[in-house]
Amino acid sequence: MNRSFNFSMAPFTQAIKWIVIVNVAIWFGLQVILESLFKVPITGWLSMTPAEVLFEYNIWQLFTYMFTHSLQVTHILFNMLMLWLFGSELEQTWGSRKFLTYYLLTGVGAAIIYCMGMAIYAYATGDTRGLIIPVVGASGALYGVMLAYGILFGDRTVYFFMLFPMKARVFVALMGLIEFANMMTSQSSGSEVAYLAHLGGLVSGIFIFWFQRWKSNRASRGGPMTKKSRHLHLVVDNDKKDQGPKYWN
Repeated sequence: MNRSFNFSMAPFTQAIKWIVIVNVAIWFGLQVILESLFKVPITGWLSMTPAEVLFEYNIWQLFTYMFTHSLQVTHILFNMLMLWLFGSELEQTWGSRKFLTYYLLTGVGAAIIYCMGMAIYAYATGDTRGLIIPVVGASGALYGVMLAYGILFGDRTVYFFMLFPMKARVFVALMGLIEFANMMTSQSSGSEVAYLAHLGGLVSGIFIFWFQRWKSNRASRGGPMTKKSRHLHLVVDNDKKDQGPKYWN
């Protein structure tokens, strides 16, 4: 059945509700009020700076960066809107626990890929600016969510720029190509958007789906068998019965 991507029917599911609450609370309570008014460097502690992760071992930043945003309200507004629109049906299909796990894993995966990419770029070019610019925002995890939507609901119709109808899988592939083109045509510090982190979310999502498929196939084959166990048979007969400092986002 081919259905359109209906924004008005997207429910505000449990995990998404709490993700939104935490993001808004950190942004408004800690970044806007505590940091802007009282000069407490909350964003500097919670954002992800590759050099601090790689050389100072601030590993928590791989997780906390996805709950911070720039002080522009459009940044957090757009991210939370996309989370709700693309994530609600995924959560209904998977359940809250699986959806939340996937969301966090793709966000952390995007951060790891970004840090590795910036380190490789700095080593290859001598340009270390990408290592010292903090990254904020949930976009890496959101690209992972979009990938999952494109895989599970690929025949749904979505509207690119709210105008051009296309299949969800085509939309996700197009967004990935756009991010890749933007990354290739901008320098490591030439934009306020961390394109590699977005692509990292897509790659992390692909890896998670591949791992789940591999695990499922392995289970269906009964796992590894020894030569002796191949000749054994088990018969069971049972009844049959979820704007401050510069930050990349």
